Amino acid sequence: MTPPPCPITGEPAIRLVQWVGAGFLADLWRITLRVDALPSFKGTTRFGLWESATGLYFFDPMLEGDAGFYRSLYERLSSRYYPREGHPRSEFTLAARHIRPNERVLDVGCGFGAFRHAVHHARYTGLDPHFSGEPGSEWARIETLTDHLAAHAGAYDACTAFQVLEHVENPVAMLGTMMRAVRPGGRVIIGVPHVPAAHTRIPNYLINAVPHHLTWWTADALTAIAARVGLVNATVETAPWADVDGLVYWMARCSPVKCRDRHYRHSWAWHASTVIGFLGGYAMWTIKPTPKTTDEGASLLLVADTPAG
Repeated sequence: MTPPPCPITGEPAIRLVQWVGAGFLADLWRITLRVDALPSFKGTTRFGLWESATGLYFFDPMLEGDAGFYRSLYERLSSRYYPREGHPRSEFTLAARHIRPNERVLDVGCGFGAFRHAVHHARYTGLDPHFSGEPGSEWARIETLTDHLAAHAGAYDACTAFQVLEHVENPVAMLGTMMRAVRPGGRVIIGVPHVPAAHTRIPNYLINAVPHHLTWWTADALTAIAARVGLVNATVETAPWADVDGLVYWMARCSPVKCRDRHYRHSWAWHASTVIGFLGGYAMWTIKPTPKTTDEGASLLLVADTPAG
């Protein structure tokens, strides 16, 4: 068995975390969230979850969810789970500190455009080929990043992507393309889920599984990808929990099973633990929506500059 290359460095993975059957994952998606993941798997029968020398976890093969998968998924999830005005992710608040008044901001994969509420002082443009916000919104562009750059390369002071990089098959290429949107000396800001964290301790946690999340990040992985594409002055911050993502924290706390080196398993004890974790976590979330904790936090935020001149 030859370890697959790390999608950031190209070096061989250092550890196989586990094998997981594609049929098992497809059944979980279908039964739990009524989403059909099989078309996105393209005939793959099993996935490896690997760890690279940077600490990055990645699935192999890395297969993105298709448009049908995401359309069905977001129809199933409650709007209460999405960031919105008055209920931002903490990474939005951290990122907004790096945006100066009247700067031009391009938010890639904007979804409902929740980040725009944190940067009222800037000129915000949201970009999403499957835009899920209000039809006709002046701040949104329903197009791919590559298509947008045909007329807007170098037009922005900052380019952001929150909870997007983990969804793509080639994160290096995406980050390099984001750099093209920014003027020399501008900023690129990335928010990602990380490992270890509460969500990686929840048994059979589908949101972290292929074809939704293809990578789980570390601070070393973020600084490595920044160096790979030529970004400078890179810093990584930990975003604390907010009310909008506090459910994940409480699910992990209330789950009787805590994942370590195995994250997906067909076991009735694991399935029961997932249900108990969700029900108990939801109850705790209604009581204490914003967890007060000193754990690993909700996500990581990379802030880096494009070279000046």
